Amino acid sequence: MIKQRNIISAYVYTFVSWFGITNLWVIYLGQQGLSLVQIGLCESIFHVASFLFEVPSGVLADRFSYKTVLFASRITTIASAVLMLVGQSWWWFAVSFVVSAWSYNLQSGTLEALVYESLAPATREAQYARATSMMGSLSEIAATAGVIVAGIFVHWHFSWVYRIQILLALVGLLCVASLRTPAGRSATGKDAAPRQTVVTIVRAAGHVLRTQPALRNLMVLDASLSAVATAYYYYFQNVMTTHHWSSPMISGLMLTGSLLAVVGMQLLPWIQRRIGRFALLLGMTLLMVVALLGAGVHIVPVMVALYLVGQTVDAVIYPLFNTYYNAMIPDGQRATLLSVASMLFSVVMVVLFPVVGWGISRWGFNATFAGLGVVMSVIVAVWAVGQRRGGR
Repeated sequence: MIKQRNIISAYVYTFVSWFGITNLWVIYLGQQGLSLVQIGLCESIFHVASFLFEVPSGVLADRFSYKTVLFASRITTIASAVLMLVGQSWWWFAVSFVVSAWSYNLQSGTLEALVYESLAPATREAQYARATSMMGSLSEIAATAGVIVAGIFVHWHFSWVYRIQILLALVGLLCVASLRTPAGRSATGKDAAPRQTVVTIVRAAGHVLRTQPALRNLMVLDASLSAVATAYYYYFQNVMTTHHWSSPMISGLMLTGSLLAVVGMQLLPWIQRRIGRFALLLGMTLLMVVALLGAGVHIVPVMVALYLVGQTVDAVIYPLFNTYYNAMIPDGQRATLLSVASMLFSVVMVVLFPVVGWGISRWGFNATFAGLGVVMSVIVAVWAVGQRRGGR
């Protein structure tokens, strides 16, 4: 059965593609002699490249087949890892980050769209909620497990993490090969729907965004929440080092955060059946706002608790927003519009990261993120009022 086969393959693909074996890349580049400025530029280059290629990658998925795009994603992952292994200067690593961004873009939204279209239309939304929740849990588990494994290699043949990534990408290629194209996309002959052109897809996607303000506003809210949560995650690591946390303490917090995220994502389908879309989204966003505002309290245990709340909410909102996107987006533009959502995240990240870094250097971590909490309060209020007026 196509549905079951695709879902199992998607689960395995999710695990191997999100296995965080290279998540300690900052340490790796430092060992290669790069300065913090050069390392920071690599991160900026990644997000700029991701921004530029996000929508084109979604168009490719809608124009051609999901399998073709996922295959290209794993090939570019291998190319990026090879560049990290053979790189002898900052330019090599910068190119690797560009290729890595392409890999991320090609995958972003494509696997989810394929899984969604593989499900029976009558029960699609409920089944997809369970599937995307499991995929989110697997990505969290894989990311945490990868970091633990990477830690073993930090002081012992660290380059092996990229060799392992290449092997995992090859496993991903096998998963892609086992995927089956949903029936609506594999039709051939005189009864087949005509293949859409790139221009047609882009125009249709633009029309959907213009005529569906609820979808457009949802994407803006998603991008804002995800970017702020990501900034909190990375800059909180600086808080831990400032307070001289030991490696076991840092690892313990990361592991706890991942476990809570997995629990939250597993509970999400159950929660979705009992709470309406608007109330659930509002509740999740308010939890994030509370965590940000609470960051203004300079008490470490409180900051840790709020960090865990923020990271759990961040993990939950990914499958939550994804479920709503797929329900609101018409077939044929799904991958394109999911890529638009990811592109908005990249835009916010490119602007937010340096601004937050400057704010922390000027006012400190607590004041900066409390200020972001105020900004997010305004964004959430505007969104909620718009949803109410629009009848949700």
